[in-house]
Amino acid sequence: MSLSDRQLLEFLSQLERRYSELEQRLALEATERLGNPRAYQALSKELSSLRDIVTTYRTYLRVNREAAEAETIFQSHGEREMRQMAKEEATSLHQQQGLLLTQLIWHWNQRHQEPERPLIVEIRAGTGGLEASLFAADLFRMYTKYAMKCGLTIEPMHSQPSEAGGLKEVAFAVRGAGAWKRFKYERGVHRVQRVPETEAQGRIHTSTVTVAVLPEPEEIELPEIPAKDLQIDVYRSSGPGGQGVNTTDSAVRIRHLPSDLVVTCQDERSQLRNKEKAMRVLRARLLDQVQHSQREQLASDRRKQVGSGDRSEKIRTYNFPDRRVTDHRVGVTLYQLDIIMEGELQLLTDALVAHERDMAESDG
Repeated sequence: MSLSDRQLLEFLSQLERRYSELEQRLALEATERLGNPRAYQALSKELSSLRDIVTTYRTYLRVNREAAEAETIFQSHGEREMRQMAKEEATSLHQQQGLLLTQLIWHWNQRHQEPERPLIVEIRAGTGGLEASLFAADLFRMYTKYAMKCGLTIEPMHSQPSEAGGLKEVAFAVRGAGAWKRFKYERGVHRVQRVPETEAQGRIHTSTVTVAVLPEPEEIELPEIPAKDLQIDVYRSSGPGGQGVNTTDSAVRIRHLPSDLVVTCQDERSQLRNKEKAMRVLRARLLDQVQHSQREQLASDRRKQVGSGDRSEKIRTYNFPDRRVTDHRVGVTLYQLDIIMEGELQLLTDALVAHERDMAESDG
């Protein structure tokens, strides 16, 4: 085993001890019913974030012990047939060890290469006019329900309603442990096939919606934006929003002059809050722009990976007449459209995670 593998296993041993400690503390909380629900929730989330990697590590340790026992029997002076069986078992167990170690490395990379910080999801209606805006609203509801099922928090950032009651665009922040690994696969073009309510002939229409998933940048990744690079305009909000929303200059439009990126926000009645949210969205877009340029410079073999980040890539089709959802990246089709639209996205996410893991193992 290389030095890096030993270091990995030493760190995993620390995680395993932490996991055992969390199990004991949660059991104590449940038994004594200590009155601190926030602390209990925090412990539960940390335990959940460690479960997969610790379970794999414990399996690795068990297989390691069994392999050592088989080696001992093989090296003994017992019966030849027994020694041969022990040799075959040891060989099989060593193969399992290798596979488990690869999985542990994958789990490790997932924990350390992906941002565990708030992210911003932007949904925009694409081709299809009003029908696209209706589906954008459907996706927003689906993601909101998915986040709630995963114990994540949704913070609306800005939205632009359409005439039909849909959304031309909407942005929201997602907070909580594991937010990135649950939402990162959603970036790309989502295609919907269904009969619009306004279609008298019953013909199926095809529309598209784009989804961007943007980690909120830290200062080290994206320094403070100079004031001279920003053009900030304020104006009166339009559309529904409650009493007083149209009577004050609370809406904010920010243009980043060097990149010509424009962000608007009018959902809040406070101009300051709208400016704060618009700046968060702008910074996330700028970081995504930088990362996209870096991705374009990488070797072509990186394109094999799931979720290249190319927003022109059609990633999924939702066919309402057949109740069918197809994820084109992994070739998975599920006839469970109704429950997926109710936030059961884990059915698709599990397939994408497994595919990404297989790709990592084959590259390794």
